[in-house]
Amino acid sequence: MSLKELLPGKLGFGTAPLGNMFRAIPDAEATATVEAAWQQGVRYYDTAPFYGAGLAEERLGEVLSTKPRDEYVLSTKVGRVILDEHETDIPDFGEKGGLFEHGNPNKVVHDWTADATERSIEDSLKRLRTDRLDIVWVHDIAQDFHGDQWLAKFEEARTGAFRVLSRLRDEGVIKAWGLGVNKTEPIELTLALDEPRPDGFLLAGRYTLLDHDHALQRLLPMAQEQGLGMVVGGPYSSGILAGGTHFEYQEAPAHIIERVTRLKDLTTQHGVSIKAAALQFSLAHPVTTAVVAGATKPSRITEDQAALTETVPTAFWHDLRAAGLVSPAAPLPHDA
Repeated sequence: MSLKELLPGKLGFGTAPLGNMFRAIPDAEATATVEAAWQQGVRYYDTAPFYGAGLAEERLGEVLSTKPRDEYVLSTKVGRVILDEHETDIPDFGEKGGLFEHGNPNKVVHDWTADATERSIEDSLKRLRTDRLDIVWVHDIAQDFHGDQWLAKFEEARTGAFRVLSRLRDEGVIKAWGLGVNKTEPIELTLALDEPRPDGFLLAGRYTLLDHDHALQRLLPMAQEQGLGMVVGGPYSSGILAGGTHFEYQEAPAHIIERVTRLKDLTTQHGVSIKAAALQFSLAHPVTTAVVAGATKPSRITEDQAALTETVPTAFWHDLRAAGLVSPAAPLPHDA
């Protein structure tokens, strides 16, 4: 099933922050945020075992288990197995080290083999308190976590997770599968394969106002030619486009802060919220089917929903392009 047919609406709820990303979030705050997303009509929820070593799935499952299962779409990821034993050493998460230091203390094992994929799905179903998943993404088989070893991890997933997920889709156990990564290259490699064939992909942080050039070069033309959809994760570039200080899951460097300042000056000039500019830019590409934004406060959900429907004047998009703040190849809302 295509992502366009499967996903309800343009806005999904991303649960990485519920895994205590960057900070410890009280359970009550996490619960209230998921509940607010539901009350405001969000019906697509994305999570992963990696987010806080199962914590995000547990928190999401607590709320969604009280909702009618047929009324929402749920995706999680495979590639990390959460063990019962606790971590005693500092885990190696590549460039993302320390990201979930406030999450559950359980040991996280990287494993994309067939057996690990099936175990991961079983464990996720228990944490999410549900009997089925709609979409499963193959998580983080990319350079940012594995450096020069990423191609070996990709091959492990190709012969393991890819084949398991293809079989589960063909059997009707899941509705779709694809890659969930922060880099374009693993998706490009997958789209060049004869088999297995994914249904789409979740690309985090690589089709935003701050970073989209590389995706436009090869990946998005390939996806468009094959009729595949993209879910844009991290549309606020780890928070810097939503009033935060993080870019790429770390404190934003000076050149990014300078670019954001220029973006904010332009949005102020046109009376536009930067969230509206960010979400509507990511959604303007014809391959994009939805954006997934994370949140830890109910008020953020309200802001995200408003940003989707906010009227952004055509002059803003013209000036954005004229200022060189977006690629000339990037489709803009006024182009449609």
